Amino acid sequence: MDWEPLVAAAARVREAAYAPYSRFAVGAAVLTADGRLFVGCNVENRSFGLTLCAERAAVAAALAAGTRELAAVAVVADADPLAPPCGLCRETLAEFAGPELPILLAAPDGRRRERRLGELFPDPFRLPVR
Repeated sequence: MDWEPLVAAAARVREAAYAPYSRFAVGAAVLTADGRLFVGCNVENRSFGLTLCAERAAVAAALAAGTRELAAVAVVADADPLAPPCGLCRETLAEFAGPELPILLAAPDGRRRERRLGELFPDPFRLPVR
């Protein structure tokens, strides 16, 4: 997998993050099954529960463009250890991808680690079939 376009896009959009409260800027890029790239950054709110994560913003952009199947995700944040998607984001990613979805965690200093969604989130919520 060529991660460079995703990491570059996530790093660029991270600069647009609105994080005046935590000062923790995050950028994300999702690659869809049809080969399109969508980005998102975190948007905080003084009521923290209203904060939008970068990963969910990128997924929302993909959905708004008419695609529903994710092929890869890159997340860029200045964190040590590298910052994986939060639980809400993992649940959102699981809605549009399976456990083999590759997720690259990256930092501006070049550190990287690739994971699979199933490693980060082994038991997503599923509605019972009736």
